[in-house]
Amino acid sequence: MPLIRILFIVLGTISLTLGIIGIFLPLLPTTPFLLLTSYLYYRSSPKYYDWLIRQPVLGKYIQDYKEKKVIPLRAKILSLTLLWGTILYCVVFVIESWWIRGLLLLIAIGVSVHILSFRNN
Repeated sequence: MPLIRILFIVLGTISLTLGIIGIFLPLLPTTPFLLLTSYLYYRSSPKYYDWLIRQPVLGKYIQDYKEKKVIPLRAKILSLTLLWGTILYCVVFVIESWWIRGLLLLIAIGVSVHILSFRNN
């Protein structure tokens, strides 16, 4: 088994764990972690990818995103809250360079537009 495949499986499993925790912990978004898991498993192991997609609860998040292009409202709110909270904290308290601050804000705006472009589930 090539090293990159093993790395993708390990990272996918970590992402899956965070996604499952996100179902129960309101501060952790579920959908982005499950989408990352889906990508990593798809690239590394058809067996793990098929298992993930067939899960009654987890598979629904991924299928809704892939087929219907929807993200649950709760996931949008949590994702945007965490995104902006983290970015603003860094811009105000951590980063000193004005151009890095600007770059972070542009990235946050781009990600926000992308998330908001999907319909609510």
